[in-house]
Amino acid sequence: MKLHFTLNGEARTFETAPGERLSELLRRSGMLGVKIGCSTGDCGTCTVLFDGEPVVSCLMLAAQAEGASITTVEGLSRDGKLHPLQEAFLDEGAVQCGFCIPGMLLSSFALLEENAEPYEGEIRSALSGNLCRCTGYENPVRAVKRAARAMRGEEE
Repeated sequence: MKLHFTLNGEARTFETAPGERLSELLRRSGMLGVKIGCSTGDCGTCTVLFDGEPVVSCLMLAAQAEGASITTVEGLSRDGKLHPLQEAFLDEGAVQCGFCIPGMLLSSFALLEENAEPYEGEIRSALSGNLCRCTGYENPVRAVKRAARAMRGEEE
């Protein structure tokens, strides 16, 4: 079946089978930042923004994306320049094995779009759907705080 939705700002048409998961379609389409982890919605590695809201794409059928706007981690950078969130994750040492990072970045991005000055509890809540075995969450929390300051135009 044919499917039409906006992917990272570009209107696209896809071919999908009726039971294909959104995570599978996105990876098949080259969005390798969408990781396949648990396939049960528990780990957050397949997180994408669905009309601006973070969702686990392993629990969605691809057909549910008809007419939607989907953003993957590949859609955060522009013209070869990293998004301030991506830069902050690198600067704060929040990237280790990298498996959970796309989901963390997209969850954080959605939070900062809604709240330019989140407090630590809000950041931790936003990241709570993303399981990580490497970072211990301290560095990602610092990275989100740093990115929030940068996005507000405040000096370090």
